[in-house]
Amino acid sequence: MKPLSSTGFALFGAALIAISFGLARFAFGLFVPPIRDELELTASVIGIIGALPLISFLLATLVAPFAADHLGARNAAVLSGAFGVVGLALISQSTGALTLGAGVFACGICTGLMMPALTAAMQALVRRSLHGRVSSVMNAGTSIGVVVAVPTVLFLTGAWRLAYISFAVLAGIGVIAAWFLLPSVSRILPANAAPPPPVSELPWSRLVRLSLFAFVMGFVSAAYWIFAPDLVVTLGGLPAGATGWLWLAVGVAGLGGAVVADLADRNNPPITHALMLMMLAASLALLAASPGQSLLASFSALVFGLAYMSLTGLYLMTGIRLLPGRLSVGPVLPFMAVSLGQATGSPVVGMLVNAFGYASAFAMFSALGILVAILSPFYPGYIAQAEEEDTEEESGLQAAYDYQLQDEEGEPLQPEADIVEEAEEAEAEAEAEEAAKAEEAIKAEEAEAEQAAKAEEAKTEAASEGEEAKTETAPEGEEAAKAEKATDPRKPTPKGDN
Repeated sequence: MKPLSSTGFALFGAALIAISFGLARFAFGLFVPPIRDELELTASVIGIIGALPLISFLLATLVAPFAADHLGARNAAVLSGAFGVVGLALISQSTGALTLGAGVFACGICTGLMMPALTAAMQALVRRSLHGRVSSVMNAGTSIGVVVAVPTVLFLTGAWRLAYISFAVLAGIGVIAAWFLLPSVSRILPANAAPPPPVSELPWSRLVRLSLFAFVMGFVSAAYWIFAPDLVVTLGGLPAGATGWLWLAVGVAGLGGAVVADLADRNNPPITHALMLMMLAASLALLAASPGQSLLASFSALVFGLAYMSLTGLYLMTGIRLLPGRLSVGPVLPFMAVSLGQATGSPVVGMLVNAFGYASAFAMFSALGILVAILSPFYPGYIAQAEEEDTEEESGLQAAYDYQLQDEEGEPLQPEADIVEEAEEAEAEAEAEEAAKAEEAIKAEEAEAEQAAKAEEAKTEAASEGEEAKTETAPEGEEAAKAEKATDPRKPTPKGDN
């Protein structure tokens, strides 16, 4: 089968991310109200169950790079999809907390294995100069998956089992497609790439600060992801179907998160981090203050979706920049910190809801987010080169990927495949220019030949006109001579005429 193009791979990767992240992980909170009612679960139990996929995500993330290296991109993605199918099917048939917990735990493994598998495939199929763009498209799959889950709540109110069966079918289709479309390759590391710096030389202070900020953001966001729909139903009195509009707003706003994260990296990461974390905390406070107002609740979801996706994108770029040469760790470290924060925050918010109620629990988490946002000036900016005053470093997601692999001089490594391709493109352009010049020369020769032919034709026409003129003047001269002889009496008449 013909390999996927860069655009085709980006779209297919976004579809797999939509299934593994959007449906298998983040859609769970959307169905908490009907699941809780049918299985008769308390808020604290829901909080513990909500932490299970985050714990399994962490465990899977630890082994995912090794799985991608030893199994290859295709087999790792198929394994991830298989866990997704099993987990979603278990959730659809849950009869209590144990089977529900087992299902969400399997879904967390699916989420943790998918991104490293797609990253390995991207390095084999996509030019490094396009990695940033392709990665942005794939990351948007999380928001797409959240949006896809919305119609099941709007049109199948309370039918959460049927919804999860449909999600399992989609995951099965993704497994089949991954088997046929992804390459069976391991992670590709160019031989001329400089080795990563030793562990002792890593910017540990920056890494610790990044991890702490990511952990707190995950801790605060856990309240919204797990309990926001349950809050508007229990405290606000909204129908269960109305919670779909919350997740629709989160998904739509999340699509703009990649753009905001890229702008943040290009301008001032600490300031943007403070703004986005403040917005995330404000979304919790707004939802807790007006759970019965559907418009205000949807607006809070818009703010939350934009802030959450922007922060995760910013953490991704910072992690890549702080760990050049470590393809398996740079993009994964911040997400592990976020997931650890969510796994810790989910049971905590469940206990606070039981003890103080939804409004107070959300207000406490919002206050924590605002407090940490004030500390954002300590957020790590660029890598060490950014501290040099005269150095202008490229920014944005693609620039982060460019600096992920460096040569011996610390400059972005240009892979041999890209060099060969650029040389071929230059050669093709040169051949095209030569062909254009040759075509112009041929046209010029044809024009000259046409002009010469016209000149020759003109000469021929002129000569023929001259002959015709001579032919016409000759008879006129003879007639004039005869007339002159006939009228002149002095000229004798020839003898033969008598």
